[in-house]
Amino acid sequence: MKEIPIRSLSTAATSLRLSDEFDIRSIERVLDGKDMVQALHRHDHYFLLVVTKGEGTHECDFRPHAIQAHSMYTMRPGQVHRLDLKAGSTGYILQFKADFLATHEQGARLVLRRAGHMEVFNAGAERHDELMVLLDRIARELASQEQRQMHIVRAYLSAFLADLVLRAPAVTLANGGNGYAQERLEELLELIEARVYDTKEVAAYADLMHLSTFQLNAVAKAGTGRTCSELINDQIILEAKRYLLATTDQVNQVADRLGYDDVSYFIRFFKKHTGHTPEGFRQKSA
Repeated sequence: MKEIPIRSLSTAATSLRLSDEFDIRSIERVLDGKDMVQALHRHDHYFLLVVTKGEGTHECDFRPHAIQAHSMYTMRPGQVHRLDLKAGSTGYILQFKADFLATHEQGARLVLRRAGHMEVFNAGAERHDELMVLLDRIARELASQEQRQMHIVRAYLSAFLADLVLRAPAVTLANGGNGYAQERLEELLELIEARVYDTKEVAAYADLMHLSTFQLNAVAKAGTGRTCSELINDQIILEAKRYLLATTDQVNQVADRLGYDDVSYFIRFFKKHTGHTPEGFRQKSA
C-alpha cells in the first residue's frame, strides 16, 4: 500500500532552521520568483501560512480556500493539503511540532488545539500588521543562528498563537456555548481524528472522556448540530477520501486501512454518505 506523502521538518530545506521542531521562512524566499504548485501531501507538524499579499489557493482536506491579503491558513498534523501560490506573494510560512511549545500546560494545549482548527482567518490590514510584528521578531531571532535564542522564539510563537486565537471569532461551536462545552467538543474531535481507524463506537469515546453517551451527544449536537456517530462517520469518510485521492491504493486497501475487513460493507458505507462508490469518487475527482 502506498502512503500519503508526509513532509517532515527534519528534512525540510531551509536556511533559517535551528531546530527540527520549528521553522519560519518568508514566502518570498520560498517562492524565489516562481509559482508554487504542490501535489496532495500531509505534514507531521503544524503548518501556518500567513499572507500579507498574494494570490492562489490553499486546499485543506479537499476544502479550497482562495488566498487573500491579510489572511492566515492553518493545518494540523495529518491533514491533507496542497498549496498553489503565485509568485509575488508575501508573508511567512511557519511550521512547528506540538512539542516545541509548552503543551504540558493546559492553556497552551487549548490555544494550539483552537489554532489548528481555524483553517482560515482574515485578520484585516491593521490586525494583520500587529501580528506580523511578532513574526518579524521570530524571524530575526532565528536569523541570529544562536541556539540560545530558541526560548525567545518559543515565547514569541506562544504569544502569536494566543493573540490569534483569542481575537479570532469562535470557529468550532456552531450554536454558541460556554468555554467548557467548547473545550469538550475540541477534545472529542481530537480523539475521533486520532482513533477512528480502530475506534468507531460512541460508547468508547464516552468512556475515554468520562461522560455518558447522552452527555457526549449533547456536546456534539450543541457544538456542531451533529451527533457523535455522525462525527465519527464524517471522519471515516474524510480519511477514505484522503487515501483515494492522495495515493494509488486499491479500494480494498483503503478499507483495510480504515479497519474494515468486509470491503463490500465499506463500499456501501462510502456510497451511502457520498453518493458515489470509492472508485467512482476517485474518477470524478481526478
